[in-house]
Order: sequence, then C-alpha cells, then structure tokens
Amino acid sequence: MNNILLTGGSGFFGYYLKKELEKSGSVTTIGISDCDNICIDLSKDIPLLTQKYDLVVHAAGKAHIVPRNKKERQSFYDVNYSGTLNLLKSLSRKDLIPDMFVFISSVAVYGLESGENINEDAELKAEDPYGDSKIMAEKEVLKWGNENGVRVTILRLPLLIGKNAPGNLGAMISAIKKGRFAIIGKGVTRRSMVFAGDVAGFIPQIAETGGIYNLTDGYHPSYKELAKAIGNKLGKRSLLIIPDVLAVLMARFSDVLQIILRRELPFNSRRLKKLTSSLTFNDSIARAQGWNSNRVLDIVDEWV
Repeated sequence: MNNILLTGGSGFFGYYLKKELEKSGSVTTIGISDCDNICIDLSKDIPLLTQKYDLVVHAAGKAHIVPRNKKERQSFYDVNYSGTLNLLKSLSRKDLIPDMFVFISSVAVYGLESGENINEDAELKAEDPYGDSKIMAEKEVLKWGNENGVRVTILRLPLLIGKNAPGNLGAMISAIKKGRFAIIGKGVTRRSMVFAGDVAGFIPQIAETGGIYNLTDGYHPSYKELAKAIGNKLGKRSLLIIPDVLAVLMARFSDVLQIILRRELPFNSRRLKKLTSSLTFNDSIARAQGWNSNRVLDIVDEWV
C-alpha cells in the first residue's frame, strides 16, 4: 500500500500507529492537532479530501472519562459516531473510495463488567455513551463498506498498554509511583489488555483480510500481577492491601455520600464490583489470522 490516511494520529495510540504504518507507506494524518496534515474537527465537519488512499485507519475517538452530565454524554456520540459518519462521507466520492478501512473499536461494545473468554459472537449490549456510540459507529462502517466494496476491519480492543497511557493505566502507574495504590483482597481479578505497539504492527497485515476481531495479550494479567510488575519497575515493591470486608464498607459509605452530594464518586459499590470481577476476551479468531502478541508483563520496559 502506498497512501494511508490516519485519524487520531496525535493521540496516545496514534503515536504507535503512525510509527508502524509509516513502514508500509506514506501516512497522512487528520485531526484537530496542529501537527496533523489535515486539521479539522471530524465531529463537526466533513473534510474535503483530494486524493485516494489505499488504507484508512480510523482511530480517533473519545474515551477515558465518566460523563457527568448530558453535554458530556452527548460528546461521545459527537466524536465517536458523528465523527465516523463525517469521515465516511468524505470518502464516499467514487474516485476517493479506499481499498481498505480499519476501525478501532472497543470491547466496551459488549456492555459487560464481568465474564471470561468472551468472543466476537457475544451480543453487543452496551448502554453507556462510550460503548453505545462505538456500536453505532461499527454499524455505519460495516454498512458503508458493504455498499462501496471496501474491505472493512474492526478491532475491538481491551485496555491498551503503552508509554504515557491515559485513563485507568496512567492513573494506576501514577498512584503506585506515589505509594497510594491499593489492591483489594487477593487481587486475583483478571483483565484483558494488549500492548499498543503489537496492535499497530498487526494492522497492515489484517487490513488485507478484513473482519471483526478481539485482540488481547493472550494472558490477561491479574491486578496484583500488573501492580507488582509496575512496582518492581518503579522500585515500589510494597503495595497497600485493603481487606475485602473493609472495601465493602468503604463502598457502601460512598454510596450514601453520593446521594447526599448528588454526584458519583470514584469509589462506590458499582466500582468495587468492577474491580473484583474478571473480564477477559477470546482472540482465537485473530490468532488464526496471524495475530501474535507479547505478554504485557514480559515487556514492562516498553510501557512504564
């Protein structure tokens, strides 16, 4: 492939994507950053493209925050859904239709907070703004690809591991560095995750095939394993442990306080259930197509 169009190239994952995609062709980035080749807000405007791209990788999206009001909830649909529609509209002119389109989605589309070995056949039942907006975008991408003869690939990703990661991983590393991170109970809850560099490197290959895939590191570390690996790297080998009974009491106190304050707090019974329930995904379909990943615990130097 010669020409590649990348959205979200200035973000955390975009760093890895741009680096890997440049090995396969000339990369043009589109987004709201001054360093993007095409500077435009896809959530509001349809870009005017002037050339055909062999591959389009749509990684731009909104995540990593809990919406506090109607405006913040709507912003997920503006960025993840409307932004995707505007991109597709810009590519729909007959002489601009790409050969391949890769959409970066999320395992959040399944709408699950617990479960093990979940595969791509699971029902998409997310109701939160992030997961729901990704479902809507996936449907539009598949429909557009079918109508225009474009080979579409959808990658449903769990927690992305990499340098300077935002969201939960970044917060976890920061808390461990400050000696403020605590493991609840035995910390055996397992979560699927995957190294961003591995995903980026797989895209040029899987784009030639198309399909819908979960991607994981194949191991699904526990919170304790992950925290110990980070702590060892940072020289913080002593981790706080909160007994299960105390965690339940703290969560219930937060539940009451939320009612009084009329806003959700970072730790409550819902959050406790999520922290103590495993959530893992099956990526055997991708592995049959050549997906081969590092275990994130084996490459700590790459992301801490």
